[in-house]
Amino acid sequence: MKKISLLGSTGSIGKQTLDVVRANPDRFQITSLAVQSNTKLLHAQINEFKPLCAVVSDRVAGEKFKTEYSGPCKILVGEEHLQDLAVSEQTDVLLTAVVGFTGLRPTLAGIKAGKTIALANKETLVAAGNLVMNLAKAHKVDILPVDSEHSAVLQSMQGQVHSWIKKIILTASGGPFRTRSSEDLQNVSIEECLKHPNWNMGRKITVDSASLANKGLEVIEARWLFDVDYADIEVVVHPQSIIHSMVEYVDGSVIAQLGLPDMKLPIQYALTYPERIAADFGRLDFLKHSNLTFEQPNTDKFLCLKLAYQAGMADGVMPCVFNAANEVAVEYCLDSRLRFVDIPVVIEHVLGKTTNIKDYTLEDIFAVDAQSRSIAKEYIENLSK
Repeated sequence: MKKISLLGSTGSIGKQTLDVVRANPDRFQITSLAVQSNTKLLHAQINEFKPLCAVVSDRVAGEKFKTEYSGPCKILVGEEHLQDLAVSEQTDVLLTAVVGFTGLRPTLAGIKAGKTIALANKETLVAAGNLVMNLAKAHKVDILPVDSEHSAVLQSMQGQVHSWIKKIILTASGGPFRTRSSEDLQNVSIEECLKHPNWNMGRKITVDSASLANKGLEVIEARWLFDVDYADIEVVVHPQSIIHSMVEYVDGSVIAQLGLPDMKLPIQYALTYPERIAADFGRLDFLKHSNLTFEQPNTDKFLCLKLAYQAGMADGVMPCVFNAANEVAVEYCLDSRLRFVDIPVVIEHVLGKTTNIKDYTLEDIFAVDAQSRSIAKEYIENLSK
């Protein structure tokens, strides 16, 4: 019985993780949950899964919930308590599904405590990949990807030798604006940004998918997860989202992982790795999905992907800068205070205003993150004047 601490239980990944646990009550036990502010859904999850502890990061929502809740689950209020869940003796697997930079501290705490990390929070590796992976090696901790693309790469690498890898091929759906012209994108609404053609995801990641920033974040994450150079990571647009990613080997063979666009499969694989167990998430019927197509991404129209490669190859703190600037820009976009097409404009501006630190510390990362967010906010406010 694996004991799971789930950070971000009311988000898209969190809810699907609970679907996997619900389907396998003899294998998995939820020992703790964490949310930002959705205490109504948290209450229902506590009643069903009976965790020992729950964290509400938002203090106002958390204090209100703490006074109203009368059950046996221990309620902690404040983002700092995410680390308490990460190091708990009641945690075997820490599944980090919180959105953004917030995931870094608890993930590092979980690694230091020797917990297996099921990582759905790509920003952790984007912001501090070198630190995170070195710490994981030092503590002999597995970091298992939950993203469908990285799960596909992991699955395609099983039984292979790392030196045999020629390149990793990450597939991208292309998002809702794949066929739209640059001129059409000038005044798209946030409602249009949130209409993903294949996946049902959270708001932030859906905007990232529309801008291809998400694929850029995945490129940086793949560099650290699989120890490959950026020159050996290729992005291919695959609108059907059936091939989740591929690995090409030195002999020309390409191994791919295919499946329906459903996050429950990679979530379950991360929880059972390296084993596989039966699941009823739907089966791929090739006769119904016989038209699989591929395109080169348009990095002139979707500049975020190009900027992510540039930040990644610059190394040091520049990926952290990219992530922070993107998080701020998306936040403003979701509030309809920034045009969708201005997201890469903000990112490029912040990257240009930052001095790189190659040999960074954890303190450097937090300082650069804060500085980048400040620069981004000031620039956006000036844009609207």
